[in-house]
Amino acid sequence: MNRRNFLRTTAATALAAPTLSALDRNAIIEMRYVRMRNSSDNQVHRNTEFTGKHLLPALQRAGIGPMGFFMSMIGPDSPFLLAVFSYPSLSAMEVAYDKLRADREYQKELAAFNSLPGQSFVRMEGVLLHAFDSIPNIEVPKQDGKRPPRIFELRTYESHNSKTLRRKIKMFNDSEIAIFRRCGILPVFFGETLIGRNMPNLTYMVAFDDLAAREKAWRTFGSDPEWKKLRVMPGYTDAEIVSNVSNVILRPMRFSPIR
Repeated sequence: MNRRNFLRTTAATALAAPTLSALDRNAIIEMRYVRMRNSSDNQVHRNTEFTGKHLLPALQRAGIGPMGFFMSMIGPDSPFLLAVFSYPSLSAMEVAYDKLRADREYQKELAAFNSLPGQSFVRMEGVLLHAFDSIPNIEVPKQDGKRPPRIFELRTYESHNSKTLRRKIKMFNDSEIAIFRRCGILPVFFGETLIGRNMPNLTYMVAFDDLAAREKAWRTFGSDPEWKKLRVMPGYTDAEIVSNVSNVILRPMRFSPIR
């Protein structure tokens, strides 16, 4: 079984997975965590330099995007680097990986990185998402080159089972994302987890001008009349469809196309 068929089979047999036809309709979003520690190996510096100088150009040559690179600000297991990649489909993801493997310049730099003394990172962790119908692709925030980088929040909502996850996704698609936009919460992506930890779950990323703007936007959202009605509707309360919520605050790295 080749990689593409393996990914399709894994996604199709997951408890909360969409149909295969749906997988070809909305973007596939890959999140790659690079877990590090502050040590004598200078892991943060190593990974920042390699990502900006070698990984990013190689991904661009492979036609991957939109994409973004972020460093943890507030959250457990810090420090970590989060890379977010987007593909039109699983088959496009396979083609992109083939291009990376065939990129001699990148493979040379990767071999040099892996040959550095000491430990360059603690562990890597990958997550594969399928974008929601209401936001089928990554939305790159507008950037004129003059404004300071935004901050980004990544949230994961775990659900009791695939049925309750479908209800939470419907809640986002039908109303909640629109309320976000109205309250100053800028969506970047929303995706259902196909492969990852603590499934079934969904993950989304939103952006704010700064921490003060984040606090104001969430406060506005919490007091929004439509949201107040929606959150207490039978079948849509947190107690019925969400079993756990985790979030981290991120800052874009200096070379990140999403910023």
